Amino acid sequence: MARSRTAFLLLALTAVLGSCGAEAPAEITVSVIPDAAVVYPFYSRQFRAYVRNSTDNNVTWSVSGTGRCGTINETGRYTAPPSVPNPARVMVTATSVEDPTKSASAAVELVYGPDDPNQWTWVNGSDQVDERGDYGTKGVSAAANAPGARQSALSWSGPSGTLWLFGGFGYSHDVGILNDLWNYDPAIDQWTWISGGDHPDQVGVYGTKGTPNAANVPGSREWSASWIDAVGRLWLFGGEAYDADGNLGTINDLWRFDPSAGAWTWISGSDRCWESGIYGAKGVADPANMPGGRRGHVSWIDPEGALWLFGGKGFDTTPEQLFGSFNDLWKFDPSTLLWTWMSGTDDIERPGTYGVKRVPDPANVPGGREGASSWTDAEGNLWLFGGSGCDATGGVEALNDLWKFDRVLGQWTWMSGSDLGDSYGTYGALGAPAPTNVPGARTGAVAWTDRLGRLWLFGGYGFAAAGYGRELNDLWRFDPSTLEWTWISGSDQPEPRGIYTERHIVEYIDAPGGRYHAVSWLGPRGDLWLFGGRGYDADRGGHLNDLWRFQF
Repeated sequence: MARSRTAFLLLALTAVLGSCGAEAPAEITVSVIPDAAVVYPFYSRQFRAYVRNSTDNNVTWSVSGTGRCGTINETGRYTAPPSVPNPARVMVTATSVEDPTKSASAAVELVYGPDDPNQWTWVNGSDQVDERGDYGTKGVSAAANAPGARQSALSWSGPSGTLWLFGGFGYSHDVGILNDLWNYDPAIDQWTWISGGDHPDQVGVYGTKGTPNAANVPGSREWSASWIDAVGRLWLFGGEAYDADGNLGTINDLWRFDPSAGAWTWISGSDRCWESGIYGAKGVADPANMPGGRRGHVSWIDPEGALWLFGGKGFDTTPEQLFGSFNDLWKFDPSTLLWTWMSGTDDIERPGTYGVKRVPDPANVPGGREGASSWTDAEGNLWLFGGSGCDATGGVEALNDLWKFDRVLGQWTWMSGSDLGDSYGTYGALGAPAPTNVPGARTGAVAWTDRLGRLWLFGGYGFAAAGYGRELNDLWRFDPSTLEWTWISGSDQPEPRGIYTERHIVEYIDAPGGRYHAVSWLGPRGDLWLFGGRGYDADRGGHLNDLWRFQF
């Protein structure tokens, strides 16, 4: 009986143990927190994944939806696209690395929310000065790609909401003057190297005038001027550049880049440096007319698609070819390829003729200058601010005069600021417009026009509310309907340092450091974008490659 009981217990134990050994392992599960979210365009949201019953807790992240649905990085930070797609729901998914059949998703609703007013966001680039470029493969976007730090580059806003950047002085793989062309897509937060060299001091390859060719490329240059036309083609004129022979100097070549064809076309001007202008008769287009080679000029495009050019520094038309600042205004008609001298003189270092503030007069004309800032308002009038040049006395100083050129009247009007150089700014209260407000004199500031026709001005090298002339980070807005300036953001003191927290995250303390010769764009939702320049990171001075967005 004892033996039978023992045998029975052994059989039972064996059955139990066998049953335990046959039990299937627990199933891997994945969850995402939060499982639903609302995100505004351009904003980011952090998602986290939890993997259970797995020896490998890593996941891969993906995002799916219709059209541009945003991006997500390897840590689960989702960044929304610049606009709301249709339908407006996208899915963020975490997939188990150990078992790719196991995943979980979160639903993201994209909505246009209330804007955070007057706020800078650090979007891309480094918070350290003097960073070299990461070029990757030409024509291929990548998260690691980044233009090197630089100043005095060119910029365009593309019709699809992308941002374009060309040349300047700074860092590629080496230090020097650059001719690289870049495109930045805010929807995926990635740069693409499009054209030009990844080393500095490149000679221009001109080809045949008027004929696009994939081999054509402008020589390395800085202090040039740029436009974008109605069909999205990029234009640039002149600057301090390397010509076809490898000489470095002021040049007067006009180029056009067609993004759809991926080719540059030499349109007008010389392929050699140091050319003087051919002015002809004022107001009369002529095939022989041509602005002289110059640097530090400013540009506009009017509602009819004509290109306008003012000032800069170069060689005059005298036999001695004296070097100095111009105050000539030119118009280029892309349909006829003809230049017309519209205003100003054909010599250098002319003092300004100011007349009476806000009263147009045929005799009025700004003094010769370089490094000014320019806008076009809603009516197509041309606006000019500051720079380094000649005030009413002929003294060469930093300027803070604001001018308007009426294309119908063909007359300049002094609108704001001083007719004397090196003037301090009057800031007033932050965010409050006032008739007495005015930015201080400066050169190398950047400018935008918003969708309401208001003029925006940032930074430069010059005078704040007090002290000496140095790098600035103040942001101003001028309303042509009220003729008043408003101090919007930044410091009223010189040499402010940048404040960087985390990319794509709106932090109310973030702000770009003081800088000059940066570049700017108007974004797809009317927001302001800023890149690079020479100035300050959080600690030191140097060349910058940080990319910022200002929402207002």
